[in-house]
Amino acid sequence: MDDGAFLTEEDEATDSLGAPSLSAAIEALLLLADEPLTTLALAQATRCPIDEVEATVRMLCAEYSEQGRGFDLREVAGGWRYYTRADCSPLVERWVLDGQQARLTQASLETLAVIAYRQPISRGRISAVRGVNVDGVIRTLVARGLIEEAGHEDESHSILYRTTSHFLERIGAASLNDLPPLADHLPSLAELDDVLDSVAIGD
Repeated sequence: MDDGAFLTEEDEATDSLGAPSLSAAIEALLLLADEPLTTLALAQATRCPIDEVEATVRMLCAEYSEQGRGFDLREVAGGWRYYTRADCSPLVERWVLDGQQARLTQASLETLAVIAYRQPISRGRISAVRGVNVDGVIRTLVARGLIEEAGHEDESHSILYRTTSHFLERIGAASLNDLPPLADHLPSLAELDDVLDSVAIGD
């Protein structure tokens, strides 16, 4: 007998959604997104009715507040995005300031090198080059003033990043032309673009 015959309506809904529940799906999408996601975008991604998505998002907001979590879900710029809770700002500020004195990790140095030689570049392309998620590293580099936002990609609208003047000061360079010839050890720009494009389309 076909195993599918034993699937319940709940199982079928989960398979269609691609996540254990609608709330889990919304959380995953919001954690992944670079920009605030509208209720419509969330409804399209989850293939659920927009009113059901709206209700679930607001339920999550209330749930996070009631539980006193370290983050909350806010509606900004017409969409929804996670932020650290205001009550945690002293801790976050202390962590950022303490981090200014700490040496960069290997992951941060590698990510900074990719940005320096391929800027402006999106977070997705940085992840493709390094083969790992770089969200946390990007936040650290931005907090330290070593990189900054540099507009958006035309097609995907993803945020682009570039190094800052503070970065040049820290390495003792007058301009990006003074960067060490590290690029000699990397694929050519054309080859690298081909690799990134193939990763983006799943080839």
